[in-house]
Amino acid sequence: MKRALRTTTRAFSGRNRRSSSQLAHSDAPFPQNPVVVPKMPPFDYSPPPYSGPSAAQILHKRRQFLSPSMFHLYNNPLNIVEGKMQYLFDESGRRYLDGFGGIATVNCGHCHPDVVAAIVDQAKRLQHSTILYLNHAIADFAEALASKLPGDLKVVFFTNSGTEANELAMMIARLYTGCHDVISIRNAYHGNAAGTMGATAQSNWKFNVIQSGVHHTMNPDQYRGVFGSDGEKYAKDVQDLIDFGTCGRVGGFMAEAVQGVGGIMELAPGYLPAAYKAVRKAGGLCIADEVQSGFARTGSHFWGFEAHGVIPDIVTMAKGIGNGIPLGAVVTTPEIAQVLTHRSYFNTFGGNPLCTTAGHAALKVLEKEKLQENAFVVGSYLKERLTSLKEKYEIIGDVRGRGLMLGVELVTDRHLKTPAKTEILHVMEQMKDVGVLIGKGGFYGNVFRITPPLCFTKEDADFLADAMDYSLSKM
Repeated sequence: MKRALRTTTRAFSGRNRRSSSQLAHSDAPFPQNPVVVPKMPPFDYSPPPYSGPSAAQILHKRRQFLSPSMFHLYNNPLNIVEGKMQYLFDESGRRYLDGFGGIATVNCGHCHPDVVAAIVDQAKRLQHSTILYLNHAIADFAEALASKLPGDLKVVFFTNSGTEANELAMMIARLYTGCHDVISIRNAYHGNAAGTMGATAQSNWKFNVIQSGVHHTMNPDQYRGVFGSDGEKYAKDVQDLIDFGTCGRVGGFMAEAVQGVGGIMELAPGYLPAAYKAVRKAGGLCIADEVQSGFARTGSHFWGFEAHGVIPDIVTMAKGIGNGIPLGAVVTTPEIAQVLTHRSYFNTFGGNPLCTTAGHAALKVLEKEKLQENAFVVGSYLKERLTSLKEKYEIIGDVRGRGLMLGVELVTDRHLKTPAKTEILHVMEQMKDVGVLIGKGGFYGNVFRITPPLCFTKEDADFLADAMDYSLSKM
């Protein structure tokens, strides 16, 4: 491992030497002063001593009994044993700032006392029965959820995950329109089941199985796309696809307002209104995948699609809906919802009283603690800090996103936008050693995904940015 690390370090320094001539002609200055190791903000909690299996023991058991498809971050994977709000603790009691939030899932904060209390109270009374009996938990949460959506989006179907929600949404669109063809955007991620794998448009996440009836349109990528930030030009490809790739009618169009797995890629302005218009003209329904961008994460709006001035026909959600509890949902109009009455549709765990109680409690916390406002204020501040690092380090090609859904793309050449696939791993390791955990994504795996709990503070934002600054200075 030491030899591999030395080899990697030489590769880094070699790349930096090769790019020095480019830097000499760049406006971006070299860092002048040495960057000191940042200090983590104080936090009034220390976990009790951990007495469970070690990281090595867990890793051994995981390799022996769990799927070989499971992977982990970091050369020496962390054994995370406890979480408290925006912090995580490993087996030694060391505290880490969570900049990944369980992949944009823990919106309220780890083990938020209100959510925990609601779950424990419900678990003591009733964990599961069936939706064939009445229980107020599912109805109360459905009512509260519907109140957060615009227009006539009032009917809720509960599921267990985002993949399941997107599968159901695609089926509803096909049933309602009587048309099998669905359009999604290149670079999208919508799930890994039979239908959603078809809608997912990255080869990294697609197996060679039958994926019928899905067409992938041009990605309105503001960083790498041919039309820059001109969303309407990209949307013309939707109309071309309808005209030349289908019978002229489509069942639906599915899009994330901010592509999460795709590298925190916010769709170009003007794209969704034009795309929705073309799809509806062809008889299709418009589906907003809010699995990652929903529930106040983007700060400026509660739902990602709202920033684009559109109202979908169907909205899917998961992750932040339950603050870590397995829960998803599909919300649509009463008219569209009727299609599922033509046959029997049933979901054993969808609407489980324990999960819907957790979801309702999480929604109340978002509102009571004004976490959408906090995501906007702190997220805007953090984006400014990260943008200042772009001016300092040539390796940062782009800083994007909104609220607390931010992306930092690393490149070895700003002009060619060459993905810095190896360098990003080095920086992640350095940041982890300092005490900051963040994710990575994008098709090339060269984009930092920063999606922390929405209780993040400006002090946390400073620590994260300082940790990235320090780690980049060590390249």
